[in-house]
Amino acid sequence: MINRIPLGEPTGPNVASRGFRPRDGRQQNLALVIQALYDNPGLSRADLARLTGLTRVTISDIVAELLADGLLVETGASDKVRPGKRATKLQVAADSRAILAVDISGETTLVGAVYSLGGEVLHRSSRPLSKSDAALSELRGLLGELVAAAESPILGVGIGTPGTVEGSVVTAANLDWHFLDLAKSLAAVTHAPIEVENDANVAALAERRFAGGEDDLIRIQISRGVGSGLLLGGVAITGSSGAAGEIGHVVIEHNGTPCSCGKRGCLETWISVPALSGRIESDPDGREETLAEAGRRLGMALSPIIGMLDLVDVVVGGPAELVAGPFLEAAQDLVRERIGIESRRPVQLRQSTLGDDAVLLGAAALVLRNQLGVY
Repeated sequence: MINRIPLGEPTGPNVASRGFRPRDGRQQNLALVIQALYDNPGLSRADLARLTGLTRVTISDIVAELLADGLLVETGASDKVRPGKRATKLQVAADSRAILAVDISGETTLVGAVYSLGGEVLHRSSRPLSKSDAALSELRGLLGELVAAAESPILGVGIGTPGTVEGSVVTAANLDWHFLDLAKSLAAVTHAPIEVENDANVAALAERRFAGGEDDLIRIQISRGVGSGLLLGGVAITGSSGAAGEIGHVVIEHNGTPCSCGKRGCLETWISVPALSGRIESDPDGREETLAEAGRRLGMALSPIIGMLDLVDVVVGGPAELVAGPFLEAAQDLVRERIGIESRRPVQLRQSTLGDDAVLLGAAALVLRNQLGVY
């Protein structure tokens, strides 16, 4: 179920001009149709009725509304041979709306992009990232540039930020943001709906929507820290306080290396990029064993989670020179050793194929989910 399919009232440049009301069962039906065509372009009205279970009259009304709003286009006659007039194929109009996406997870760089509804990059920009009020000012400047670059009405803005997010940014220590209502602070720049979520959570959305990930998956992000995003049934699990996925501060070594959080032996002290790079630099000849040992530490932290939730799709993002090879292999071996049983599918740990764009694409996926109901 979605919160809304707002194409809202016009309040600024490039903002979509119509809204769908009432926001009830009809809204869900609209989402069903958009989702079906997003995943299966070329369906006819009859196909949509069969796939969604909605009546042909309801489908006809919804399709007419979406065509009038420009969200759908007709693409010619169906190839299926049936008695009578050939049906007309439909698909989501990828260029009918623009999605603005921003990634604030970089240590020193702020990145933004304009995407089509299909996930195609139409414009990309970056600028240095500071802290506190300076970072907010830089973010406003970047968003202003993205708004100007958007050639279609803006469906919404997605922002992936580090830290704990619960509607607003509760805390993002590296940016010195605390209890910051980021959407409200940026509203005047975009005049469009703004969605804010933790960077690891949106990266998990990107894996499912744009990289073929399963409905149930966990995505580990290894960077200056260690975070994770969890999807169950295609829905992001954020926890009661927005802190779900903070796997980096799970203790995997009692009396281990001191961690910045105040504990000792956290996972982050082993497999964050600075920690792992430092261990390799101190023993270059033992690089492969160091990576394998780090992978085993990840496996220790993941095994209870994977076993309890019956996950089989585990995606790891991070520098390829660290993640690929001995690290992933050792992590997978340990997980399978600890939780493998005959009745369950084997767990697959794999490197993310999205590279540095995982958070950006995830921010776009967040807008698709919250504004159009495309999961």
